Amino acid sequence: MKKSLLILLLTVTAGVAFAQTKTDSASTDSLLNSLGGSEKSEPVIATFKSTRLILSQTTETVKKNNLNFLVVHRFGDIGGTDGGGKTLWGLDNSSDIYIGFEYGVTDNLDIDFGRSKFEQLIELGLKYNILHQTSDDHVPVAVTLIGRMGLKPYSVETNVFDDYTNRFSYLAQAVIARKFSSKLSLQISPIFLRNNLPFPYIQGNEQNIFSLAAAGRLKVTKRMGIVFDYAHPFSSFRKNSTSPYFYDASGVGIEMETGGHVFTLNFSNAKAISEMNYLADTESKWGKGQYRIGFTITRVFDLNKKHKGTYK
Repeated sequence: MKKSLLILLLTVTAGVAFAQTKTDSASTDSLLNSLGGSEKSEPVIATFKSTRLILSQTTETVKKNNLNFLVVHRFGDIGGTDGGGKTLWGLDNSSDIYIGFEYGVTDNLDIDFGRSKFEQLIELGLKYNILHQTSDDHVPVAVTLIGRMGLKPYSVETNVFDDYTNRFSYLAQAVIARKFSSKLSLQISPIFLRNNLPFPYIQGNEQNIFSLAAAGRLKVTKRMGIVFDYAHPFSSFRKNSTSPYFYDASGVGIEMETGGHVFTLNFSNAKAISEMNYLADTESKWGKGQYRIGFTITRVFDLNKKHKGTYK
């Protein structure tokens, strides 16, 4: 209330001063600007450079009538019993490959489709940006909601799916992000995952898993940044299990903009790419050399006939 009265008083004073001299007016306007009285509120753009980091999806959505094409690849273990020179430090193998499409229905709403090698998982989802961070901090964060459904159409283990509904998984996620400066962006993501048939297929495993993920990007040059990702499932089964032993999924990498592409080269202990898989089943440990090289390539195509060229 006091600040509002102060701004009002300064505005009246500025009007009187303007009638007297232009010099006094300029001085008063400068004072108003320093107090933020004339600052224009605008949405903060490019909190992240892509819709995905290493493990996590970001708050970014694809613009209306644009199509984002993704290729995500994870190689085999660099070290440990399955790595080393005999597999060219994992480059001979692939733990997972994901090919996906994200289409902008509106500027804030995407429909997504993709398929993973890991568990032959097919996914369909919606992504909706409900809140935009503003430059004046009236809205301090961006918030995006994600809903996905997964289907495993093939039996990866003999007779594991005794009922067809057991092939389905569901994921609900909220991504909350803030761009702190032109160089630093951070986000957190509460995630709820349900597997109709608990995965992996072990006696006593849970159908429902709640997780919390954190990720960020630190810009180091005009077109390059360091990215990191971490996810922790809150699961008594995973905490107490000794065979297999589960670990939190994490990753670190370098993100580069190359024309119309965004390319991320990373290292992660997660074999799987989809949240439905790595949140439920990450059994690799960094200390045992059970981490792998991975990369993500995204390319956005402008399908709007009114526009010429490719959206970047």
